[in-house]
Amino acid sequence: MSLKGKAAAIGIGELKPYREPTEDSALDLMTAVAAEAIADAGLEKKDIDGLLVGMASADPGMIYPSAIGELFDLRPRMLNVLDIGGASGAGMIWRAAAAIDAGMCNAVLCLTADLNRLGRRRPPMISLMYEFEAPYGAIGANCSYALIAQRHMAIYGTKPEQMAKVAVDQRRNALANPLAYFNDTPLTIDDVLNSRYICEPLHLFEIVSPMSGGAAVVVASPEIALRAKHPPIWLIGAGEGSDRASITYAPEITESAVKGAADAAFKMAGVSRKDIDLVCPYDCYTITVLVTLEDAGFCKKGQGGPFVMEHDLTFSGDFPCNTHGGQLSFGQPGLAGGMSHVTEGIRQLMGRGGDRQVKNARLAYVNGNGGIMSEQVSLILERVS
Repeated sequence: MSLKGKAAAIGIGELKPYREPTEDSALDLMTAVAAEAIADAGLEKKDIDGLLVGMASADPGMIYPSAIGELFDLRPRMLNVLDIGGASGAGMIWRAAAAIDAGMCNAVLCLTADLNRLGRRRPPMISLMYEFEAPYGAIGANCSYALIAQRHMAIYGTKPEQMAKVAVDQRRNALANPLAYFNDTPLTIDDVLNSRYICEPLHLFEIVSPMSGGAAVVVASPEIALRAKHPPIWLIGAGEGSDRASITYAPEITESAVKGAADAAFKMAGVSRKDIDLVCPYDCYTITVLVTLEDAGFCKKGQGGPFVMEHDLTFSGDFPCNTHGGQLSFGQPGLAGGMSHVTEGIRQLMGRGGDRQVKNARLAYVNGNGGIMSEQVSLILERVS
């Protein structure tokens, strides 16, 4: 099956992430960002007949498609909830295209929002990870990604300044993004390496900051897309995969299911890595970017460190990467943080990047990552006109 050219993104909505406690609920944020995305697409609520929603961790038991449809007065003919962690935003895009191609709907609202509200998370699922690993120290993502970084350094000689370079270049991108939380202070490699360790070898500025916020995308059929007010951004390639939930069960923790997902996406798209104008890889940690670029085939395995040092990852550079600042500098509002990579790819291809616009951008690679490099979704997006 191929989804190439079967649907296009025609509207986006995104809230500026924030840290400060408020009385907002995830539904409040979804309401705001959904209205923005539908209006941006030039549609009305009655035009939306498909609904995909991310599971907001801050509102357990509340965020279901039917509840949101009722709240927004939507009448979807296709609806579902997606729960593959940070890969959920990217995963919604190809699912929307597949539903459109199957004739189930014509315009799908892909919706994410979440709150940075400690103590109000949904209970952890029952799994081997929570039962046998968390009680003995592997209690969160920091230590697991630190293990990946340590292993990568030990095997391939990756250096701390190479990982720090990712955060520095992405901060330069954030300085040109009015929606980014960290858009007022530049970073240097020394700043990153002199910030305190959170979990060695990862420093404070190599780890995302939890935020509240929301993001949404409207994906539409070719008939609707071709008369949209913005240039349609076509999905031409998609791939997805998972090879474990925990790194404990990974044959090699520096390798991921990004490889299979990216290979499938590029095969469907019929383009090569060198054709890509910008990349938007999930970046919960700096090491996540290195591993993703390697496994996606932009450089050889183990060469992620030298690759980012040899290339300019800023919007005006030779390898634009996370031109919105990435979650490291944009902020990570739960699942909406993963959706920010999707919205930025669409925004850039539409030519709406403003001061950070990538020149002549026509093809973008987007990757979503869930868990500890567990669930992976790769997309290839194209502007034709």
